[in-house]
Amino acid sequence: MTKVDYAKLAQLSPFELKDSLIALASSHADRTMLNAGRGNPNFLATLPRRAFFQLGLFAVAEAELSFSYMPEGVGGLPRADGLQARFDTFVAENRDKPGVVFLGRAVSYVRDQLGLSASDFLLELVAGVLGCNYPVPPRMLVISEEIVRHYIVKEMIGGSLPPTGIDLFAVEGGTAAMTYLFNTLRQNRLIAPGDKIAIGMPVFTPYIEIPHLNDYQLVEVAVNADPNAGWQYPKSELEKLADPAVKAFFVVNPSNPPSVKIDASGLKTICDIVKTRRPDLIILTDDVYGTFADGFESLFATCPLNTILVYSYSKYFGATGWRLGVIATHEGNVLDRALAALPEKTQKELDARYASLTPEPRKLKFIDRVVADSRTVALNHTAGLSTPQQVQMVLFSLFAMMDQHDSYKAALKMLIRRREAALHRELGLKAESDSNAVDYYTLIDLERTSRVLYGDDFAAWVMRTQNPTEILFRIADETGIVLLPGGGFGATHPSGRASLANLNESDYAKIGRALRRLAGEYHKQYEAAGAKPKPPSAPAGKKERGGRKA
Repeated sequence: MTKVDYAKLAQLSPFELKDSLIALASSHADRTMLNAGRGNPNFLATLPRRAFFQLGLFAVAEAELSFSYMPEGVGGLPRADGLQARFDTFVAENRDKPGVVFLGRAVSYVRDQLGLSASDFLLELVAGVLGCNYPVPPRMLVISEEIVRHYIVKEMIGGSLPPTGIDLFAVEGGTAAMTYLFNTLRQNRLIAPGDKIAIGMPVFTPYIEIPHLNDYQLVEVAVNADPNAGWQYPKSELEKLADPAVKAFFVVNPSNPPSVKIDASGLKTICDIVKTRRPDLIILTDDVYGTFADGFESLFATCPLNTILVYSYSKYFGATGWRLGVIATHEGNVLDRALAALPEKTQKELDARYASLTPEPRKLKFIDRVVADSRTVALNHTAGLSTPQQVQMVLFSLFAMMDQHDSYKAALKMLIRRREAALHRELGLKAESDSNAVDYYTLIDLERTSRVLYGDDFAAWVMRTQNPTEILFRIADETGIVLLPGGGFGATHPSGRASLANLNESDYAKIGRALRRLAGEYHKQYEAAGAKPKPPSAPAGKKERGGRKA
């Protein structure tokens, strides 16, 4: 293996380091690279995609009908008059084409179950999929927002619509949501250089990196999950949120990469701190993996007025390329209250910033400021997610809501958990049940895995003599397997992150065997160094899964 400066590589984001690992893993022509570092799933929802494309064919015919006197290839804006009847005919005549029946059922569901206008919905769908108008309103199309709101309530809140309203902003995936939110928090003086923000660790790396940028210069307070307690946050760590100097708490739930949801006790502790000592605390929860969890409940449900929700459709529907996500806030939230309480001097500065949007800028909600700031305010009238993207988002949402038995969800959970079982079985670590586990990713803890396989002394030798980054490069070079460093996500112990979503079950079995074989080679080095081999100190009935106790 080529000599590598690991000290320099340790400074890189894991998502930049992966390029070097991929290059090394791909350098051997006689084997296949297995990139377990990618979070992009290799599964996707097909029925709502079929519906999208069938809708596109119907919509184009509607456009050509509007300008039927023109030559072929020229169409006009879709017409509302007679649209419902023409759609019903389209469904009846094309029932044998996959996706068409779903479209018909979706329109009926919106009318009968959600109580929305079927004709208005159809017109929004047809015009939206054609992409023939700017998004109006810019924040989100009216009926689309209603439908996605019901989906968010189903998946994140788990009940009926709450008494307070929920506002949504459709955005280009979770990454755009992060970018927009950080910017608007800064522009509106809700965070400022030198402010403390708490971050639930381990976490998606950009949540660690963005606060350090010159734009923000925030002071990070790590709220560390305990790997020995199933990656839950101890009360002692959550107590850090009680510090009034901490302006906000950023958390990914279920976590990335441990892939564990916050349990009921953790949710209660956070909410008790908010209610009794920190009613001003801003919480940003990124719940992209919530749809993979059993009985998921978001902080957006338990601490509604303090929480901004970020949800992306990318992982659950296999739609990373679609760039679909939403930002959600409850009406009467802590952000709007904080804006109203800003000093007069700051209020006047913000009045000037948003004066082109409304005669009363101070009444502009936080979420509407996010929309305006996403287009540098002056371009607010052209803000918003493209309408075809919003249509696909709506079809994904309806697909999930109409699946009364959650068959799609059950299939994905089974798929991921079989992969997880194959990896750990071949690695020699027996599966252990955890009702809070999601298993989208797993953290393979270097020390614990070494201890389970070959005992305490060997584990101590590995930690004392081996460079964790070098081990990842050796894995890439000798096995063609790419894992990302757990430390890049804020994990406190040397580990490798493996996605369980982007390869097939047989591939994860290969990864497990390859890693166990490599561990055996390290054990031979340990014996050659003069140490006496000892039996494992932990029984083989425990496991390293998602970084949990091995």
